[in-house]
Amino acid sequence: MRVLVTGGAGFIGSNLVTALTMSGNDVGIIDDFSSGKAENLNGLAWFREMDILDPALDAVVAEFAPEAVVHLAAQPSVAASVKDPERDWAVNVEGTRAVARAAAAAGARRVLSASSAAVYGEPAEVPLLETSLKAPANPYGRSKLAAETSLAETLAPLGVDFASLRFSNVFGPRQDGRGEGGVVSIFATKMMAGELPVIYGDGGQTRDFIYVGDVVAAIVAALFADSVLGAAAMPDGPAYNISTGKELPVDQLAGMMRSAALFARPFPHEPAREGDVARSALDPSKAFAAFGWQARASLEASLKLTLTWFQGQA
Repeated sequence: MRVLVTGGAGFIGSNLVTALTMSGNDVGIIDDFSSGKAENLNGLAWFREMDILDPALDAVVAEFAPEAVVHLAAQPSVAASVKDPERDWAVNVEGTRAVARAAAAAGARRVLSASSAAVYGEPAEVPLLETSLKAPANPYGRSKLAAETSLAETLAPLGVDFASLRFSNVFGPRQDGRGEGGVVSIFATKMMAGELPVIYGDGGQTRDFIYVGDVVAAIVAALFADSVLGAAAMPDGPAYNISTGKELPVDQLAGMMRSAALFARPFPHEPAREGDVARSALDPSKAFAAFGWQARASLEASLKLTLTWFQGQA
């Protein structure tokens, strides 16, 4: 299959490109290196450096002529979304619309777009279903939810199959441990530098941590699914939770990582940050029913693999 990956030099994107090329697919990458890295580029993949808001996007996508598009390019930072919500909206909402239009014009038959657990906000109960109340707590979550709508508005009338994949807290090799990187990557980066990571709040807050290899497997399964992913009759239409469905307290995660890294010092606590939800876990059963995917990676083994990778970067 000819698959175009926007954000293919990023954390999830580069891992996906590796998996797709290794299984014999023709892969194209569009990335502007705003968060992706040149060293993550796969030499077997076609590549164009550009912003997804560039007016030339249609021509570039048509040049590659993909059968499917995986849209991972985004403004990924909650903090940046608060600081500059207009830019966040432009990239995440209008950028998604632009990619969808370009994909349809180029003849793609399926478009998968990365969404986020942030669309739900503070849950009343967990694990969350795709039909659960959506009440995003920050501009990032609101833009990712609006991006789902823009994807549907663009592609449903054109007969192109599509789905929004709501990732929970993804971690693994190639994740950026600086700034708004996930908590696993932040903890790993700090420990490898001999510094003390900080836990915000009492550490009892929970997250649904999923290994990037499982996320890649979910995307691949969705790409090659025989079913129509965007069927309106399915619960919440074309949205799918990509998650483990399990809650893990941040304090427990820290303990597992300290043990795996032989890091003796306990992590200090600071006051909770505004907008951080107390609990989060997403029910992934719809993805299993639709395209046979479920998370399989061992958390302990995945954390060790991730720490080994960060150790190599230190």
